[in-house]
Formats: sequence, C-alpha cells, structure tokens
Amino acid sequence: MSEYITTYTGLHIVPDNPSPEEICIEDIAHALSMLCRGNGHVKTFWSVGQHCIACAREAEARDLSERIVLACLLHDAGECYLSDVPRPVKKTLPAYSETETRLLSVIYEKFLGSDLTEEESRTVKEIDDALLWYDLANLLDEFQSGKIPEIHIDLSYKVQPFEEVEEEYRDLYYRYSGISKTQPG
Repeated sequence: MSEYITTYTGLHIVPDNPSPEEICIEDIAHALSMLCRGNGHVKTFWSVGQHCIACAREAEARDLSERIVLACLLHDAGECYLSDVPRPVKKTLPAYSETETRLLSVIYEKFLGSDLTEEESRTVKEIDDALLWYDLANLLDEFQSGKIPEIHIDLSYKVQPFEEVEEEYRDLYYRYSGISKTQPG
C-alpha cells in the first residue's frame, strides 16, 4: 500500500507530511463539492464545499478582509485529503487532529502566505460555528441551546450539482486570491 493519496488532478499527497506542491485549488474544490456534511446523516445532500462557500459569503457580508474571506473558504480544505470527520469523533482522534492542523497550516501558508493568527482563527471559527448552527437546524432539525447566531446571508439548502459547487468554490478563490484562473492554483 502506498503512503500517498492520488488526487483528482493526479497529484500525490502524503497527508501527514504534505508539501505545498502537492496541494492545488482544483483538487480542493472538486473533493469538497463531493463530500457530504454530517457524515451523510442529513435530510438532503449539502457538501462541505457548500458549507465553506457559505462561510466565505458570510465573511464577505460582514465586510471582513479578503484574507478572512479566503480563510473561511479554505477552513475545511484539509478534509479534501482527510475526509470530513464529525466533531464528536474528531475529539477522540488526537493524531487525526494533529495531521489536520499541520495540513491546514500548509494550505494556509500556500494560499494566504502564512498561517492564521489567533485572532483570525477565532473569527473563522465564529463564522464556522454560526453556519454549523444553521446546518444542524436545517439539515437535521437539531436546534442547539442558547442564542441563535446572527448571520448576514440568506442560506438555501437546495441541492446543487457538484460541478456548480466546484465552479463557485474556484471562482470565489480566484476572486479573492488575486490569481488569474489561467495560473495553476
């Protein structure tokens, strides 16, 4: 068995020892558009890619920096290589969490120029948690206790073809990264 994963674009990545050359936005956009949130235990298909797009759109609506919009778009990008592990399970897998953290740091460094600061991480987590509240309420009829988080976007949990999600993810990336679509991502 090999120690690497072959990606959609044919690259090989070693998830626990990633190098920036092994990571590209096309692989991230493609894989996240095909991964279902909630480990598939949802009323309708809602991809990790759709969740990340919603987080980025929420950061836009809050008039946050382009860096934070991109960080929100990329915050689950490691799942492109590791899959989406539900939070209750992830808490019991310290090695997985370490690999995910290391991988996400490489992703942020490649696409943002550096890892997130503590303040940036808190902002991204706040948006991620707010959207998670709505994901749970709309996709599982599971309402969390406490105050309903305020969001500034209209959420639609309509099923979209993965190709549309993939394209929207890439388009958002290219809009906020300042990189031309013709350059390799």
